[in-house]
Amino acid sequence: MNSTLLRCGLTAAFLALSASSVMAQATSASAPASVPVSASNKGAAASAGATESGKIAWYGQKFAGRKTASGEAFNPGALTMAHKTLPFGTRVKITNPKNSKSVTVRVNDRGPTQPDRVGDVSYAAARKLGMLKSGVIEAELAVVGTAQAKKR
Repeated sequence: MNSTLLRCGLTAAFLALSASSVMAQATSASAPASVPVSASNKGAAASAGATESGKIAWYGQKFAGRKTASGEAFNPGALTMAHKTLPFGTRVKITNPKNSKSVTVRVNDRGPTQPDRVGDVSYAAARKLGMLKSGVIEAELAVVGTAQAKKR
């Protein structure tokens, strides 16, 4: 019984030390060249240079005129995207690595709801990326501009 308690205590101590070591490394003075965009920084404004890669899909005419999460009407002809965490108004350069085509879009909606995707783009953005036929592609995202503060 005592050896089981000792083993549990040692395991807990090891995990605590490992976690503090990881946290110390994460908060060290040397910052990475690019900061990944993820749920861990949800709600925080992403700085220019933040990157992410993963699957994106497109949505089009079926949703035209519907209200987006930002409150504006969805326009399939505008260069916009839905993203789970980036603030509305953030400008993102999306690149299709298979054909090297890229487009800069503005975040104006939340999504996608599929856990394996990092974003949804408008029809116009999908056309520029050369992804209309495939529907879903692997893409690279880079924040190129942060959301503008609204003037009062």
